[in-house]
Amino acid sequence: MAENKEWEKPVEKKGWFHIVLRCPPLPPILQRLTVVLVYATLISAFGSSFQYGYNVAVVNSPSPFIQQFYNATYLERYGRPIEANFLTLLWSLSVSMYPLGGFFGSLMVAPLVNKLGRKGTLLFNNIFSIVPAVMMGVSEIAKSYEIIIVARFIVGICAGLSSNVVPMYLGEIAPKNLRGALGIVPQLFITVGILAAQVLGIRNILGNSTGWTLMLGLTGIPALIELLLLPFFPESPRYMLIQKGNEKTAKKALQRLRGWDNVDAELSEMHLEEQSERAEGRLSVLSLLSQCSLLWQLISVIIMNMGQQLSGVNAIYYYADSIYASAGVKQNDIQYVTVGTGAVNVFMTVAAVFIVEATGRRLLLLCGFGICCGACVLLTVALNFQESMTWMPYVSSIASVIVYVIGHAIGPSPIPCVVTTEMFKQSARPAAFMVAGSVHWLSNFTVGLVFPFLESGLGPYSFIIFSFICLFTLVYIWLVVPETKNKTFLEVSQMFAKRNKVEIKLGDGDL
Repeated sequence: MAENKEWEKPVEKKGWFHIVLRCPPLPPILQRLTVVLVYATLISAFGSSFQYGYNVAVVNSPSPFIQQFYNATYLERYGRPIEANFLTLLWSLSVSMYPLGGFFGSLMVAPLVNKLGRKGTLLFNNIFSIVPAVMMGVSEIAKSYEIIIVARFIVGICAGLSSNVVPMYLGEIAPKNLRGALGIVPQLFITVGILAAQVLGIRNILGNSTGWTLMLGLTGIPALIELLLLPFFPESPRYMLIQKGNEKTAKKALQRLRGWDNVDAELSEMHLEEQSERAEGRLSVLSLLSQCSLLWQLISVIIMNMGQQLSGVNAIYYYADSIYASAGVKQNDIQYVTVGTGAVNVFMTVAAVFIVEATGRRLLLLCGFGICCGACVLLTVALNFQESMTWMPYVSSIASVIVYVIGHAIGPSPIPCVVTTEMFKQSARPAAFMVAGSVHWLSNFTVGLVFPFLESGLGPYSFIIFSFICLFTLVYIWLVVPETKNKTFLEVSQMFAKRNKVEIKLGDGDL
């Protein structure tokens, strides 16, 4: 779309009389938003990020029926019922293989995006979705629970790759005034995927003894759609110019994405970044960790990703059913309350898409972690007094969960990926996402592994630990992380240069 200007168009003219139409200014989110950019964003996010969210929640509702299948299969094989401890182990493996696969997927980010490109990696990644979708879909026919465990690991690899590559791709194809909004779209599709799994998991739909295999296998459909449609859209122009040195292809891709032919100003900015890159060269993870010029960017990304996962978001979702049960919600109705919570998550992420360019990244992170910190404290109080005060469960317990979800949805969930894209230049970005993804998935795995023990040992006081983590992350962001809204990648590097006590090189001189 063209620049946002008020314009006049005569539609009828008779002598001295004519009618003039005045079009109101476009909202900021729609400025420079072209059809090609919109479809590239939606297809990549639906084909990749949607699956991440879907597979997070897909095993929750049908878990009793999947465990019944494990028991029946074991009984048919060995002629005796499965032991309770072994069933718990199998189910724990089925759940935990997903974040473990995500960790290994994140380790593959840098080599794949450097060799295949951003779009090429997303297309290649569909293998890790379609294959496990077929495996999980036929697991009951094959009478093998091992297939489900292996498939969950493979689809975790898909999630580990997509959670890093989609934000990188969108951050590089978006104009700087839309980079924050489009950077949140992957998180939006993650929340939509979670909600879709919660809706399909309702007992009357697919969350039952006959529908659970179909429910697990549906994860392959978004991947198939992406595999068919994404090839028609451009590769990242920054990748083509800076890493491949193909200015002609980069210019053509940029013209398609922007909707006009004059893209010289943006190409010039890329050339400046390329000259700066030439002084440093492409960075591996090891060289990234040893770069003094990127020290505080790296620390910031690690702390934000740890804070995102260790703030208790997965524990909240894990504990939500028991909180609702304690609040007096009927067992059969908990699934609908959970869907309602998922809907709130989607709504607030949509809101974040529209406000991130107005408020900036830093404010949303501070507000989000502050809200989560307060909600964890409130939830601790509510859980302690819910038996002695009859009104407490209804008002505070459920409200605390919803407030926490709102806080996480506007800041801690979507913004770290946006900021990771903006803090690093082209040569360091793949390695930075590899580090960020590894921290993300290891923290996710740690919470899933440790929280049941925290819950049994500390009870409701376990959420106090999460509140302190939220507070620590908030203070760090307040002291260290600058606002990156409407800044070029070089400008963001300059903002950190003083803290890192370095000068940014541009070719043979200083920038």
